[in-house]
Amino acid sequence: MTSIELDRADATELAELLTLLSDWLTGADRELLAQSLQRFIGVDAYDTDELHADLARFTFLLGHSDGEELFGNHQP
Repeated sequence: MTSIELDRADATELAELLTLLSDWLTGADRELLAQSLQRFIGVDAYDTDELHADLARFTFLLGHSDGEELFGNHQP
């Protein structure tokens, strides 16, 4: 696998953006966003829960999370 290096400031900014999107997905408009994503994707196989988990995983891999959402009992 090819390695890619990110500047720490860039990794932090990217992780903050992923966290913002994750929080938005689980906010007050959750159902509306779920419907919109389903229309955009066109299949039921990928939903906001899957997207939320992917965002949490990428945030963890960038070192901006302790993995609580992935390995703990975190509830969105």
